[in-house]
Amino acid sequence: MRFRTLLLAIFLAAASAMAQTMSATHVAPAVAATRWPVKDNLYVAHNFHFGSGETLPELKLRYFTLGSPHRNTAGRVDNAVLLLHGTGGNRRTLLVPQFSDVLFGPGQPLDITHYFLIFPDDIGQGDSSKPSDGLRMKFPRYDYDDMVRSQHQMLLEGLGVDHLRLILGTSMGCMQSFVWGETHPGFADALMPLACLPTAIAGRNRMMRYMAIENIKNDPAWQNGNYATEPALGLRTANEMLLIMGSAPLVMQKAAPTREAAEEYVDKYLARTTASTDANNLIYYVDASRNYDPSAQLGHITVPVMYINSADDFINPPELGIAEKLAKQMPHAKFVLIPISDATRGHGTHTQAAIWKDYLVEVLKESEPKS
Repeated sequence: MRFRTLLLAIFLAAASAMAQTMSATHVAPAVAATRWPVKDNLYVAHNFHFGSGETLPELKLRYFTLGSPHRNTAGRVDNAVLLLHGTGGNRRTLLVPQFSDVLFGPGQPLDITHYFLIFPDDIGQGDSSKPSDGLRMKFPRYDYDDMVRSQHQMLLEGLGVDHLRLILGTSMGCMQSFVWGETHPGFADALMPLACLPTAIAGRNRMMRYMAIENIKNDPAWQNGNYATEPALGLRTANEMLLIMGSAPLVMQKAAPTREAAEEYVDKYLARTTASTDANNLIYYVDASRNYDPSAQLGHITVPVMYINSADDFINPPELGIAEKLAKQMPHAKFVLIPISDATRGHGTHTQAAIWKDYLVEVLKESEPKS
């Protein structure tokens, strides 16, 4: 959760001057807090059709890029890497130092002098099209399939990229990695899903998501999504659920070793998240996983997969035994369960790149295209 706190502070500092209903043509500046020379881009998908049957005349997808595309002798980009953020995140999420400084520099696994890195804001999040732009609860009810479909279209039409060297996804992005592998077999040379399970969201995971959503909807101030001011009580309670979901006992005990520290931690966390979260947006992105279930088609993923979870992940607890079982359905998958240590951060271990960097090096080597 220290990572989440740092991220929120960076985001708020960079975005304080931007209203939530910013003009669709406004190009958000690069994050001042990052040293990386990101390029900010906008792709517009016209008449985008969602799996629900709904359509948006214009679906706007914001994304960062780092590095430059390299083209092989056939003229195809051969060094593109798609990096996918988690639920409620955005294109800035994976630029935090514990991720980017470990991976993107000279001689590091995703050295930007060799790779072309692509960081999209998913549908409903960041500065991409979302309910708070104006449609509120009339916004199309998107899911992970829609996210992957829009990413694929953005790559082809917006960047001219028809093949990826790697897809690396964290949390929600982890789940999207499995959707990518099934929907577009071979589009990427390798997949690296971090912190998820390749099966339906059920049990305690869905219970927590459902409670977060229902807490907002049951707040009288929500008014079926047509609120003039945020439904503070419902939003606060929803964010409490998300705090617990992303927590890890060892980390939280060290962060708040006394009653006073624990209460102060919660108060500050809720003040930040409640001030920076739109209730309708939260309902949509938390519920987007409702029909996710790649388990039956995992055998279609034949490229190398480096699949990693951590033992202190409250959202994806190892005692379920799901990851080990389903990883065997992918012919070239390796599942790694990172043991609890002072370095792990529960679900947030997916962003502590120093812990799993060597596995990234391994899968890149294993999937190196044959010349």
